[in-house]
Amino acid sequence: MTLLAAARSAGRPRVATDRGEGGSLTWLLAAYPLWWALGLGVLAIPFVAAVAAVKLVRRKSIAVPPAFGWWLLFLLAVVLSLANLGVDPPGVVPETFVSSLPGATYRFGFYCCVTLIALWAYNLVLEGRMRREHLVRLLAWLFAVTVAGGLLGTFFGGFEYTSPVEALLPKAVAKDGFVQSLVHPAAAQTMDFLGYETPRPAAPWGYTNTWGNNFAITAVWFTVAAFCFPLRTRWRVAAVALLAVSLVPAVYSMNRGLWLGLAAIAVFTALRLLVSGRPGGMLALGGAGAAAVLLVVLTPLGTVVQARMDNGHSDEGRAFSSERATELVVEHSPVIGFGSTRKTLGSGESIAVGPTPECPRCGGRTLGGNGQLWQVLFAHGIAGAVTYLGFALAVLWRFRRDHSAIGIAGSAVVGFSLLTMFYYNALVTPLLLTLLSYVLLAANSTPAPDAQGTETENR
Repeated sequence: MTLLAAARSAGRPRVATDRGEGGSLTWLLAAYPLWWALGLGVLAIPFVAAVAAVKLVRRKSIAVPPAFGWWLLFLLAVVLSLANLGVDPPGVVPETFVSSLPGATYRFGFYCCVTLIALWAYNLVLEGRMRREHLVRLLAWLFAVTVAGGLLGTFFGGFEYTSPVEALLPKAVAKDGFVQSLVHPAAAQTMDFLGYETPRPAAPWGYTNTWGNNFAITAVWFTVAAFCFPLRTRWRVAAVALLAVSLVPAVYSMNRGLWLGLAAIAVFTALRLLVSGRPGGMLALGGAGAAAVLLVVLTPLGTVVQARMDNGHSDEGRAFSSERATELVVEHSPVIGFGSTRKTLGSGESIAVGPTPECPRCGGRTLGGNGQLWQVLFAHGIAGAVTYLGFALAVLWRFRRDHSAIGIAGSAVVGFSLLTMFYYNALVTPLLLTLLSYVLLAANSTPAPDAQGTETENR
């Protein structure tokens, strides 16, 4: 199938899902609520990555998207940094190579998993084995899932249970905090930085910050699916209603990074629409944004926003972690970092400060745990940071002239990742969704192997 034919067929409504070779990827995304409920969650990703690896190995040739070389260089930097796993910079809790290996293996393993899935998805979409429209709608579906999980966390924050996977694990393993985050379904994370316990939506993504990250990414694709693809009026009205309802968990998440990210995405999209000669689209976006702001200000949601802005909560701890991570890398291992994260001895006030029942988050700050940039810099050094940033910037530059709906949306997601890397960690699901957005962006501008010419959708 040529890319032109794929573009034409993508413009027609499609009831059935794409089957065949891309079925595993479809099931991963479409059935993610089920994986979460079973206690699999992100643990389902390696299974699909294994399928992707087998399918790629069996191919006669593998198409590689533009700028992918930068990503491979980043993975190389991750591998090289493992040599420093046994190195302890001053002021951190001492670790050995062996004790640091599980965390480093987890990160590198999932970097490889999301890479394999993205490369497989690119070949599927490029060859017409999976329609771009289908992948967009899968990502849009995840927005509906995220909103549903957010409403569950907002109104039933105490909801949690022992999953089947969790029940099968040895008790000693199942009680580990990190393992709990993977296999124990919970609607929300409960925090008390407002002076009282407040549930912050997390389902089905495990953490509130991950929920906010995925909310913004999938909201972009939900908007494309609802307003840029053919859709019946009643479904478009339902989409508007869902977007309005989504403001409730978005506000009650008290996630300032999400609010900033959504504003940045709106501004970026408006500028791209203006540059591409579509002021009408820009005005429509501005009107929708103004309506959302008014809905928040004129309802009790505004009180929640004000309360959050008056309580910085983690600002000082984040600043300390970021500064300390940068200092240690620059002074002790600037090129390849330390291979993984470390915990500090004490806090910014004193080396003697540590977690207590009254303040479980005091002291022992994780260096590299407060944002993807700091994690990449501390764990993989300047080599990792340069290649990671180089990949995102190369993608934005390469597709800067793609003003189609998919082009603007894909670039907005990649740009969003550059903003949120200062306060969100990307592994695992946000990075997977970002790379799938990159896949759509690349396939939208790349002719299929058998295509004649270089026509792409709505260029």
